[in-house]
Amino acid sequence: MKVILTIFFSIGVISILSAQTRKDLEDQRKKTLEEITYVDNLIKEATKEKSTSINQLKIIGNKLVLRENVISGMKQEINLLNQRIELNKTAMDLMEKDLVTMRKEYANTIINSYKVKKGNPELWYLLSARDFNQGYKRLKYLQQVTIYRHQETARIQELVNEIEKTKRNLQEDLYNLSDLKGNEERQKALLQQEKEKKKKMINSFGNKEKQLKKELEQKKKIVQKIDEEISKIIEEEKKKRLTTDLTPEQKLIGENFSDNKGRLPWPVEKGIITGQFGEQKHQILTYVTEKNIGIEITSLGKTTARSVFKGQVMRVFPIPGGNVAIIIGHGKYLSVYQNIINVKIKQGDMVELKQEIGDVFNDNENGSKSILYFMIFDEKYLDPELWISKRN
Repeated sequence: MKVILTIFFSIGVISILSAQTRKDLEDQRKKTLEEITYVDNLIKEATKEKSTSINQLKIIGNKLVLRENVISGMKQEINLLNQRIELNKTAMDLMEKDLVTMRKEYANTIINSYKVKKGNPELWYLLSARDFNQGYKRLKYLQQVTIYRHQETARIQELVNEIEKTKRNLQEDLYNLSDLKGNEERQKALLQQEKEKKKKMINSFGNKEKQLKKELEQKKKIVQKIDEEISKIIEEEKKKRLTTDLTPEQKLIGENFSDNKGRLPWPVEKGIITGQFGEQKHQILTYVTEKNIGIEITSLGKTTARSVFKGQVMRVFPIPGGNVAIIIGHGKYLSVYQNIINVKIKQGDMVELKQEIGDVFNDNENGSKSILYFMIFDEKYLDPELWISKRN
């Protein structure tokens, strides 16, 4: 019985832990599906464009990653359910065997007790005591035997109840497993459809290689100009800081900024990352790579840019072909927001966490998309995805 109780306790603990883990996976799946819905809206708007764009490919590529994350999470949930089902089966097998043994032992106890009573009735057993003390001890013994029987009956009933509860849990898990496997297959089918759609989109570019190369060169020139302007301003700020120490408040802001790595809010309330940091392969020209000094965040409709942390506006300046760029200082760190219009702050202003700094340019002729280019700098460009929270 002690072995059974130990195993049952272990199974209970494992079940609680797996339930918590599965709840986390379910929450993560729900959030990811919400992101997929948002991406679907972006794709829906993108279909209004006259021709397929690179940004469209990036959006559907983002959706493929999200869909694969959903499927991966479902596989983890299925594995957890399978483990719990096996544990419950093991528990039921052990408890049912123990129940047979307990019932058999209890039956033998009742039979033996009946035989004793038949030859020596309880009253005669008490009256035959040689003195009062012996009679009292015999009375206590009979009471203890009665208590033992009641306890054994209760233990048997408790075990029966536990077996029934485990059976119900097992049936529920089997139902959830079947439902989850069905959902997984549906998600796999959707993933395959989306892969085929992306393949068709790529093929639709046909013989546009020259045009794509030309567009890429134009983009490189704009990016180069942006990079030069930003680098120039950053160098100016660095020189200033070499001759002027940071104030205690600026140092504190910088330390707090660093402490919040991975937890900073997104520079927009809602959006998806359609361009990663660093060297990236071109969506169509696979033999071509692009170097991104920040990330590209695509949003739907009117979108407001906001400061990711408390700081001071260091620069607000126009970029030819790229609207306005804003640099905000956070101690020794700088955050950069580019492709802004309707600027709401000016150089020298102090801004708070999530304070609105302007609107992201909304291209009504390009699926009503708003694309923000966001960078973080500390002596070199850093990957913003490592600094902002996982979900916006």
